[in-house]
Amino acid sequence: MHAIGIDIGGTKIAGALVDEDGEIVSETRVPTPTTTELIEDAVVSMVSVLAAGRNIDGVGVAAAGFIDAAQSTVYYAPNISWRNEPFQARLSARLDLPIVIDNDANAAGWAEFRYGAGRLFSDMVMLTIGTGVGGAIVTDDRLFRGGFGAGAELGHMRLIPDGHPCGCGQHGCLEQYGSGRALLRFANELADAGGIGQILADRRAEVGTLTGHDISELIVAGDGGAVAALRQLGSWLGQGCASLGAVLDPQLFVIGGGVAQAGDLLLEPIRASYLEHLPARGYHPEPEFRIAELVNNAGVVGAADLARVAARRTLPVEL
Repeated sequence: MHAIGIDIGGTKIAGALVDEDGEIVSETRVPTPTTTELIEDAVVSMVSVLAAGRNIDGVGVAAAGFIDAAQSTVYYAPNISWRNEPFQARLSARLDLPIVIDNDANAAGWAEFRYGAGRLFSDMVMLTIGTGVGGAIVTDDRLFRGGFGAGAELGHMRLIPDGHPCGCGQHGCLEQYGSGRALLRFANELADAGGIGQILADRRAEVGTLTGHDISELIVAGDGGAVAALRQLGSWLGQGCASLGAVLDPQLFVIGGGVAQAGDLLLEPIRASYLEHLPARGYHPEPEFRIAELVNNAGVVGAADLARVAARRTLPVEL
């Protein structure tokens, strides 16, 4: 049986027909419309195209934001003007298929757990490092959502009291020290200081403003300043992982998102910082750290599988 995964992003909506092995059978994408009604129309159209001629288990829709425990209502979406949006009900009124809504980081983390870097583990934490920091937790083979459905917002775990202000309204969140935006801040600080950051300063003078692409190019080229900025990012992420480890005791940390393309250059300082801040080091089993495997497909693959799981929970039990 197949399921459909839809991943609603700030700039595009991706959709895919996914089989039980997590393989994408067909896919499509469109720019994200500007209104709820047009987003709804786009999703319905994508599902209709992807479902044509197939038996479909269900439809999973992933979106950035807080989703309720029933996987039906979007409390709040930062990139879309959704506030207490009953998106599942709106779609169900137009599609004769089981539908679930989930957080995009949950969907990506579930995909990695089922089909990617975490497929051999039962307890896993995933951090998605992009413009911000997303998170997903799997414990005892189950996706953790919390009592109200909005759990695992790991990017908003506070690291530094009265630290940098965060878009969530607090200060000192992991997102302000472990995200792509934080990497740019570290790089600019090194460029301002000169010395090891001189090549960063030269690139900034050339292009006007450093971008993530600039930093990536310089990391690949082995520039000391860019690598130092990445190591600073990894150190903060390692501290965050140590705090999460003390609470969750995962077997594995999976690091995803655009910054994770740096591979071991990022994992090495994360591991080192984790061990430095690990309670009872030397007497506590050490988790593995891996780079996510599914990259851009994780959202749609995870959303589709979450829909399949939800559909099967509703099947009648034979006595």
